Amino acid sequence: MRRAVFPGSFDPITLGHQDIILRAIPLFDEIIIAIGINHAKKYMFSMEQRMEFVRNTFKDEPSIKVEQYEGLTVDYCQAIGADYMLRGLRNPADFEFEKAIAQTNRKLSGIDTVFFLTSAEISYISSSIVREVVRNNGDYTTLVPESVRVE
Repeated sequence: MRRAVFPGSFDPITLGHQDIILRAIPLFDEIIIAIGINHAKKYMFSMEQRMEFVRNTFKDEPSIKVEQYEGLTVDYCQAIGADYMLRGLRNPADFEFEKAIAQTNRKLSGIDTVFFLTSAEISYISSSIVREVVRNNGDYTTLVPESVRVE
């Protein structure tokens, strides 16, 4: 079974995340969207909200699973038998950052990272931009899947 993990905080999931995951579905038998717990990070949305946003976004995709994890991503991947990590790249800065992580992960565990370029028309979207728009009562709905709604 070709199992990939797409790790992140998904605070919240964006159209960029959704784009990458939908395009990766044909390559893997299972994609686990793994929402990491980082106690040093302050989140806008609770773990329960983030998991619900992601689950609702992919409710009609049987090959998508949503889980939470804590600790090193490579340890989580090894524990669940994943051979691949899935990551998105929006720009050259993302590439340099992600390349170093991918090389470290490969050295530590043998797990390969598969990179997808975010589609050009949405490559500017990031979770931090979405959070800023939400904080300032802006219309964030064109930046996130329909399942992400803040009351």
